[in-house]
Amino acid sequence: MDRLDVIDTCTRMAWYADQRAWDKLAEVFADKATLDYTSLNGGEPVTLTPAQIIDGWRTGLGAYAATQHLLGNHLVTVDGDSAVCTAAFQATHRKTDDSLWTLGGTYRFDLARTGAGWRITGVVMTAVWSDGER
Repeated sequence: MDRLDVIDTCTRMAWYADQRAWDKLAEVFADKATLDYTSLNGGEPVTLTPAQIIDGWRTGLGAYAATQHLLGNHLVTVDGDSAVCTAAFQATHRKTDDSLWTLGGTYRFDLARTGAGWRITGVVMTAVWSDGER
């Protein structure tokens, strides 16, 4: 059952971001989460609160007319109250001019079991390929 709950938590992150369900998105993260998007943006990983994550994603994803983040091929390891889920992803971003930017790669999610269920404590996105203009 833990495996399915972990996968569901990771899937809800992508679903809520695409649906712009910002209040629900906050529920998938721990009080602090480390995000590593350095393979796409450079820089260093950052540790943020759910509110800070949502503010950034609302601005970044909000620049697109629509987005769709698909996760698959989940591999889950549960060790007591912590878990790691790796998954392949494809993310399509539709711009306001109807052109597309599509990105593919892998995610690594670190999660912790809390009284409210599994929560994401870390995300490492590794971009492998892209098509179109960002």
